[in-house]
Amino acid sequence: MSEVALKALGEAIRTRRGEIEGLSQEGLADLAGMHRTYVSEIERGLRNPSFRNLFKLAAALDIPLSDLVAQAERKCV
Repeated sequence: MSEVALKALGEAIRTRRGEIEGLSQEGLADLAGMHRTYVSEIERGLRNPSFRNLFKLAAALDIPLSDLVAQAERKCV
């Protein structure tokens, strides 16, 4: 996956998290069963999360994974 795509995915996750009042990276990490630094690295485009972890993040963000990916895809075009 390209750096641009990873950054776009991270931005989509960060944007969605920001839409949920009071949801910090630590809170998202807890909801998704991940470590806060891992979530931080995903949001900054430094990690390429597995498909399983993307599902966990989408569920924690209360958004269909397809919508999350579509938001990231629009940022790449």
